[in-house]
Amino acid sequence: MNLITQLAKMIDHSLLHPTMTEADLKKGCDIARQYGVASVCIKPYAITQAVEWLRGSDVLVGTVIGFPHGNSAISIKVAETIQACRDGAVEIDMVVNIGKVLGGDWDYVRDEIKAVTEATHAHGAIVKVIFENDYLPDDALKIRLCEICSEIGVDFVKTSTGYGFNKGDDGRYGYDGATEHDLKLMRHHSAPNVQVKAAGGVRTLDDLLKVREWGATRVGATATVAMIEEAKRRYDNDFSGSEVKADDTPGY
Repeated sequence: MNLITQLAKMIDHSLLHPTMTEADLKKGCDIARQYGVASVCIKPYAITQAVEWLRGSDVLVGTVIGFPHGNSAISIKVAETIQACRDGAVEIDMVVNIGKVLGGDWDYVRDEIKAVTEATHAHGAIVKVIFENDYLPDDALKIRLCEICSEIGVDFVKTSTGYGFNKGDDGRYGYDGATEHDLKLMRHHSAPNVQVKAAGGVRTLDDLLKVREWGATRVGATATVAMIEEAKRRYDNDFSGSEVKADDTPGY
């Protein structure tokens, strides 16, 4: 597997923005197929369509649970997970209950992650647990989440949704997303069998290479075309497939 293929297989092509239409989602799946990414992470209602659009490729179909705020009841998150798996999703990205994390209700947090993980694994899928680090001011919270996820046996821990905006002093909203500090922290405090996914702000090839160096094996991104086309130019490797115009659909 050449370097460009390795980089493409790090990418979960994100198709989650609320304004994305059916045409946008189909275009995103076409891009994912063209560039041979690891998966698409698509809106839950469109899982069945994505399975059809990607049939015959090795691109997996994933979706999100409790997205983006993590506030759903545990039973609802489990029901969402079961429905998603029945619809054909093989990767589940769930958002933790952020308020429970901030409140230190670790029994609840553990029960929630365990319930979704068991439902996911029962259907032969993998689970990625989203911390939403921009909302967690204390590293101890992130470390405890890594420990719980390791104990339960989740497949990935993930930095962000890409939609966790904090209000700055200037009144504008923004986020840090996948930072060097957080990725190294999560890699260090997670069990070896738990992988790390970076999401939020990974938009260039240099971003992709950096998070790879910091311990991430997957990234959530909308800038797939820009990253892989730059890799082709930089490394001058052959890459099967015709050109696709840069993705101008909404995303993070």
